[in-house]
Amino acid sequence: MQKLEAHEMPLHKVFSSDYDFQIPDYQRPYAWQEEQAVQLLTDLREALDRKPDEPYFLGSIVLVKSSGVPKADVIDGQQRLTTLTIVLSVLRDLTEEPELRDELDRLVMEPGAKIRGLAPRPRLTLRSRDADFFEKYVQTKGAVGTLLTLKEEALRTDAQKAILRNTTVLHRSLTELTEEERLELAQMLAGRTFLVVVSTPDLESAHRIFSVMNSRGLDLSPTDIFKSQIIGDLDAEASEACAIVWEDAEEMLGRDGFAELFLHLRMIYAKKRGEQELLKEFPDQVLSRYLPDRAEVFVNEVLQPYAEAYAQIREARYEVAAGAESVNAWFRRLLQLDNNDWRPPALWALRHHEGDVEWLNAFMRALERLAASMFVRRVYTTPRVTRYAELLRQLDDRQGLDSPALELKDDEKRDTKARLDGDLYLVGKIRKYVLLRLDELLARGQGVRYDHPLITVEHVLPQNPRENSQWIELFDEDQRAHWTHRLGNLVLLNRAKNSAAQNYDFALKKAKYFTGRGGVVPFALTSQVLQHSEWTPAVLKARQDELMGVLSKEWCL
Repeated sequence: MQKLEAHEMPLHKVFSSDYDFQIPDYQRPYAWQEEQAVQLLTDLREALDRKPDEPYFLGSIVLVKSSGVPKADVIDGQQRLTTLTIVLSVLRDLTEEPELRDELDRLVMEPGAKIRGLAPRPRLTLRSRDADFFEKYVQTKGAVGTLLTLKEEALRTDAQKAILRNTTVLHRSLTELTEEERLELAQMLAGRTFLVVVSTPDLESAHRIFSVMNSRGLDLSPTDIFKSQIIGDLDAEASEACAIVWEDAEEMLGRDGFAELFLHLRMIYAKKRGEQELLKEFPDQVLSRYLPDRAEVFVNEVLQPYAEAYAQIREARYEVAAGAESVNAWFRRLLQLDNNDWRPPALWALRHHEGDVEWLNAFMRALERLAASMFVRRVYTTPRVTRYAELLRQLDDRQGLDSPALELKDDEKRDTKARLDGDLYLVGKIRKYVLLRLDELLARGQGVRYDHPLITVEHVLPQNPRENSQWIELFDEDQRAHWTHRLGNLVLLNRAKNSAAQNYDFALKKAKYFTGRGGVVPFALTSQVLQHSEWTPAVLKARQDELMGVLSKEWCL
């Protein structure tokens, strides 16, 4: 049985025929920025000034490689190996010494052997989308000058743009050195710069090694490891096709959003709250249904459509011939909540009923009602997730809009109404959501959008009225305690709080604080207050009842 091997290797042995480095398609693209590339060169130049025989360690790389076989899949170290190749290529193309140019070229390219019919080939082969570009414009002798003439906007991938930017900045820095200084740098690179090369023939073992190692590269995430498990065993054509789908999905959602999607997929499949880290549970709960023989099905029929659905939800950009705006309005409302636990059922609904806008609209209305009730009642995470898990089970059982988990029980309705009818302002997390929903309902617009950069919740009856103010005459102490923080006394403003204006008497407050330019105010909730000539306990009682009635009707309480 072959074992793990770890050796300190000088770069002239790393970039030799002992290794044929391949970046598998399941790996992320090259992504180092100029700052990281310049830092690598700076570190090398600083090491050059130390004692001539002092070795310089560049860290470690992790490979899947069998002993005695050059082929080596790079699990960790792509960013460093690629940048080192750029440095060596720039040094090669800058030197005026033919012998040095040839020696540097042999570090970048395997020269081949005519007598054995072996063609030259790169020491390092990038992922299939970028391999030809890297070989043509970096690794081929004399190619760097051509690369520097290219326009970034004309390049196909982000990796190619990063290669161009980093080559440009490294070329600029190395051009500032003399020929003798570049020779000294090349000698140090080849002779006393070391990498710790860790290799194992087993992919799972390589990932385990990587997870406990400290690396300068970009850390592998659980989704990167899932990618290697899913795409790693496919043939070359299928691997490239699936890698493109995978990377397009990751780019569309962003790295964090892509990781969120996998958490939601686990919930959709397992229908219970995660008990361990995603890396441990996702393979058993999700991937076991598709591996080893149905990897392409997972990529094309699970990952891709769910990623597109997730983008539509997060950006409220569901599209259909007619009626899309009503669905997108539900997404915008739900996105205001302080948790994401509603997203797996929403994803399930969009994935399974994408073309049925009437069904989606009804489902999202019911989901928002459930989510809002739990939000208002401050239901904590475990029972909230348990409720959504039960809903997913019922959806899979084809109960659809009739799923019992989607309905509010009588005690849940009573508790929701009690919370709404209490001191709403004092529950900071929910007050703005409730008031925005109420304002939208009063405006009678299903697609009302709130694009104001600042929205605040304000009191009509002030929290701390002045002793000689009209408020003291209109409300006794018990009445102020009863009404100050309740729904009927609250309005929305699109401006910062003004501590002085908050204590104005009602007429002045309307004129100076509750109106916008020309008397126009953007919120229906606030406009209603402006129609009153006085603000008394009786007015507040009537308004409280009216607003509670609007919410009770909307949420079927």
